[in-house]
Amino acid sequence: MSERSSPQISSRKQPKQARSTELVAAVLEAAVQVLATQGAARFTVARVAERAGVSVGSVYQYFPNKAAILFRLQSDEWRQTSDMLREILEDNRNPPFERLRTLVRAFIQSECDEAQIRVALNDAAPLYRDAPEHHAARMSVQQSVDAFMLQALPTVPTQTRALAGDLVITTLSTVGKRFSSAPRSPVEVATYSDAMADMFCAYLESLQRCPL
Repeated sequence: MSERSSPQISSRKQPKQARSTELVAAVLEAAVQVLATQGAARFTVARVAERAGVSVGSVYQYFPNKAAILFRLQSDEWRQTSDMLREILEDNRNPPFERLRTLVRAFIQSECDEAQIRVALNDAAPLYRDAPEHHAARMSVQQSVDAFMLQALPTVPTQTRALAGDLVITTLSTVGKRFSSAPRSPVEVATYSDAMADMFCAYLESLQRCPL
């Protein structure tokens, strides 16, 4: 039996003129609205085109299928989050543990601000989970995390630093997703973020004292 091929998720072409750029922006904005109101199960190219006020053919000029639209939304979200993480982690004006606290607060707030669309994108993930683009996007902050851990734990063995970095990022992502699944007040976000940052800092400090 032949393996089932993955759907094409790359855009057909990139807009070069202002009018084309505006059309793609309108399509993506409409896609966000359809995804938020209809969910991944009822997300279709036709619904996106109708919401954007353009023809289905116009959408297909840039996106070969609905998976490509959803992946573009997911890629944009990954890029925004990655840029935020890198900016904080690479800000050498602040000491490592202060950067870590800033990172936790910013990430948890971001998760809460965009919870609805992220839940819908997560539901759509099977459409592009195995695509090479997906794996490349998820690795975009790894170098920044490694460099940060080297600054925070300079005397700790490389393998232990790598484990610590993976543990912090995985925990932050998993817990942040769960925490943001319900509406949260600013006080709740601040309290939860500070508690999580305390936990991470205590863990890294323990590694500094007793490197394995």
